[in-house]
Amino acid sequence: MAAAVSSSSSMVTTAVLVPRFSAAIRTSRCSALPPLPSRVSTVSFSSSVKLIPESKRFSLLQTKASEETSVDAGELFTDLKEKWDKVENKSTVILYGGGAVVAVWLSSILVGAINSVPLLPKIMELVGLGYTGWFVYKYLLFKSSRKELATDIETLKSKIAGTE
Repeated sequence: MAAAVSSSSSMVTTAVLVPRFSAAIRTSRCSALPPLPSRVSTVSFSSSVKLIPESKRFSLLQTKASEETSVDAGELFTDLKEKWDKVENKSTVILYGGGAVVAVWLSSILVGAINSVPLLPKIMELVGLGYTGWFVYKYLLFKSSRKELATDIETLKSKIAGTE
């Protein structure tokens, strides 16, 4: 009985390990790993695609662009040029833009350094989850606090826009 079990299990393993190519097509491989068996899901996918009519198959893949979303590149550049010409302190704008690029670069270096410390990223995730929970409780959970948050955002918008 044990011999029958061992011979059947060896037959199963050889059935899995033997590739499904003919002997003439086989190539010599340097790897000791056996080739993977063919995927069964591709057969079911191709048969399910065949069930859809060809006209409907192509209509599912097509996308239509509407005239509302089209942007003319020339119009975009002329608008940007007009806005750039209206700017009085061009050197200040360039300095702020360069400073923003440097700040993003430095922050990515800082995040990479923090991420390399073994326990610190998990602690930062916990701090972020705690702050998110506090923010939801403080500003989003109750109607009165949502109104307070909306007024705070509106005052911040007016400060940034300079209308205050």
